[in-house]
Amino acid sequence: MEKPPENVYWLQNGNDRQQPRPGPTGRPNGQTPQQRPSNTFNKWLLVLVGVMLLVYIYSIASNNFGSNNNSQRLPLLYNDFITQVQDNNIKNATINGTTDITGSFIQPVKGQQQFQVYQLPNGDPNLSQLLYNHNVPFNYQTPPDNSIWLNLLINLLPWIFLIGLFFFFTRRSSQGQQGIFSFGKSRAKLILEDRPSTTFADVAGVDESKYELEEVVEFLKTPQKFQRLGGKIPRGVLLVGPPGTGKTLLARAVAGEAGVPFFSMSGSEFVEVLVGVGASRVRDLFEQAKKASPSIIFIDEIDAVGRQRGSSINTNDEREQTLNQLLVEMDGFDNRQAVVVIAATNRPDGLDQALLRPGRFDRRVTVDRPDWNGRLAILKIHTRKVPLASDINLIMVARSTTGMVGADLANLVNEAALLAARRNRDNVDQRCFEEALDKILLGAERPLVLSDADLDVTAYHEGGHALTGLLLDDTDPVTKVTIVPRGQALGVTMYTPLDDRYNYSKEYLLTRIVTALGGRAAEKVIFDRITTGAENDLQRVTQIARQMVTRWGMSERLGTVSFSDRENPFAGGGDTGTPTDYSEETAELIDEEVDRIVRAAYQEALNLLTTYRPTLDRIAQDLRRYETIDIKQLHAIMEETGAPIAESQLQAVKQAVATLAPPPPIDPVIPPQIQ
Repeated sequence: MEKPPENVYWLQNGNDRQQPRPGPTGRPNGQTPQQRPSNTFNKWLLVLVGVMLLVYIYSIASNNFGSNNNSQRLPLLYNDFITQVQDNNIKNATINGTTDITGSFIQPVKGQQQFQVYQLPNGDPNLSQLLYNHNVPFNYQTPPDNSIWLNLLINLLPWIFLIGLFFFFTRRSSQGQQGIFSFGKSRAKLILEDRPSTTFADVAGVDESKYELEEVVEFLKTPQKFQRLGGKIPRGVLLVGPPGTGKTLLARAVAGEAGVPFFSMSGSEFVEVLVGVGASRVRDLFEQAKKASPSIIFIDEIDAVGRQRGSSINTNDEREQTLNQLLVEMDGFDNRQAVVVIAATNRPDGLDQALLRPGRFDRRVTVDRPDWNGRLAILKIHTRKVPLASDINLIMVARSTTGMVGADLANLVNEAALLAARRNRDNVDQRCFEEALDKILLGAERPLVLSDADLDVTAYHEGGHALTGLLLDDTDPVTKVTIVPRGQALGVTMYTPLDDRYNYSKEYLLTRIVTALGGRAAEKVIFDRITTGAENDLQRVTQIARQMVTRWGMSERLGTVSFSDRENPFAGGGDTGTPTDYSEETAELIDEEVDRIVRAAYQEALNLLTTYRPTLDRIAQDLRRYETIDIKQLHAIMEETGAPIAESQLQAVKQAVATLAPPPPIDPVIPPQIQ
């Protein structure tokens, strides 16, 4: 029997349609930035430029210092110096080398006490005798000769700087050319076997998938065990399932259990602007994996490059080349090389058939949504590091989160921990989990100020949903009714299933339509007018009725014939309802049957609410008084007003007595998911 596409808990949202607000609009995950080349050459170039600047600064400073000293000395011609010596006006003299004489006067000349004389290059051989004859003390001093090295350094540094710049720009240009050719290199993220990694102990809720992958681990650990009997290592494992079910986590667990190198890459990372880059990256990725054999290649979202060829007018040659290369590499493995390709996708229907044949992806492992036992195991894993209060009931949380996957449950635990931290608690209690679930499914509470008339309409609308659900069998138990605005809803009636549903009867679907129309019927019965609050209810009712007629053969006039293509159970999309393979007459008949089903359900809702109007008034009054009422209060109202309660609702009461906290009414059982 074909499994329905959804197994979710559903809510009746009244007065909840507002204009949607537009939402806001990097590097891919797992993609690391390329390492830059070493900057040693650049550092030495900067050091050279700094040395050159220091030399120039020293040269300028020394010249200025010398010029300041010389400005305090009186420059004399050599003949004037000889005259001063003969006049006995020279106190002392210092002969610097052969060209410079400095000293001081006995009597100042032109206001200067010091003097400086520049001789001829070869000097005067009679100068020493002249100074001796006139009793002038003198000495010889040989100045350090740094001018040659200093001039050499100053003259060569600019050339060295220019040559360094030339090599710098040449090297950068060669690096740019290498960067162009590096497009074809694989960008896979390598996780080595000696690093701490995920194991099967970190994966829960997908036991059937784990059993399938345990054999892959055995193949990688001991390939000779299977090869000696003629068996071949599976070349590919395709993980298929809805988003968030743990496909990537399973692949990492396989690598962690097998203890082999794990090459992780996204399907979109193969394709680049340059033609042929994707195929080159595929070759490079498989070459690396073969060298590290035994190893695992994980390609996430493989439908980015593995879509069916020729299925669209807008073909992409680069993507098809990448797919062709992937097909060649997977078919060209040496049987003795233990390299396994694991791919994940939530769109298996769009993959190329050549990719799915045996010899490429030998196994297809479905990673579906967990049942309540699986959700309980997932919650235990995510709460290992979270301090829990003594009143925590994870079984109750697991049963009330129907349809949630591992990512949703991880988010639930995180939101509950954040809520407890904001309240400065030392642990996370059951109330935190319930409020976190409310926030995830319905959104945060909105402090809207509504008029009394709007509150009355909302209370009766939600009361109509709740009362029809309490009166009818073959429906999920009503667990909570509120008129507190949350998200885009002004009021919500919540239905929590007793167990996970994998198959829906015709009676159950008809009851869902009746309860969904209970809000519109209550407005008609009480106010004799209708509002826009039932927009979402009408959309859901029309969708269920059309699927009953076109997909599930629940119409007597049309019979057991399907008039719609089967949608992808993993993509989460809805039926477009576009007639593509039947006539206009059949389409009109489908519309008539949908209208008949909806009208009959609406009339039944009107009859129920008219008959039990005192109960409806009481529910609306309590909603106005408390804003939120739970399952025990609803059943108490039904007993006081004499309205019969369906058997399925009584079973829910027995569970609520054991699990729910006593009043106040703002502490209800929390439902799992909005449909």
